[in-house]
Amino acid sequence: MARKSSGNGAKAGAGATPAIVALERAGTAFSVHSYEHDPAVASFGEEAARALGVEPGRVFKTLVADVDGALTVAVVPVSGSLDLKALAAAVGGKRAAMADPAAAERVTGYVRGGISPLGQRRRLPTALDASARSHATICVSAGRRGLEVELSPADLALLTGAVIAPIARG
Repeated sequence: MARKSSGNGAKAGAGATPAIVALERAGTAFSVHSYEHDPAVASFGEEAARALGVEPGRVFKTLVADVDGALTVAVVPVSGSLDLKALAAAVGGKRAAMADPAAAERVTGYVRGGISPLGQRRRLPTALDASARSHATICVSAGRRGLEVELSPADLALLTGAVIAPIARG
């Protein structure tokens, strides 16, 4: 079941993740959606889309890649995959490869399947797939498996300093 709460004027609760705290501090309008995460499920984004009853093209996954030696965040729809070459070009790099999952967890402060583009330990260069613009709101991880935040793509790009570019395939 989805739980909704507005970020405007709300105080961060004891269970608030760094992503939710960042949204509240910024005064950004958002909704929080929670669902029961099944530990047996490997595709976290598709699980979120199903559990929340949201079209997979509106649910975005957060991936961490290594672009020319620098960790970089890519936010793409769960219905597609990351085009590493396009990501490198979008952030002015030459080569990109998926980052080591342990390095991604260490740098972002989140666990795999719960990495949020918001409230990371260290702000990383970020690219948001251009398909996000076709939706009034999108869902991204709120920093924990089974917890998503819904916000406008423009707000997500603003808060993360993301470049918006076609970085997804499929």
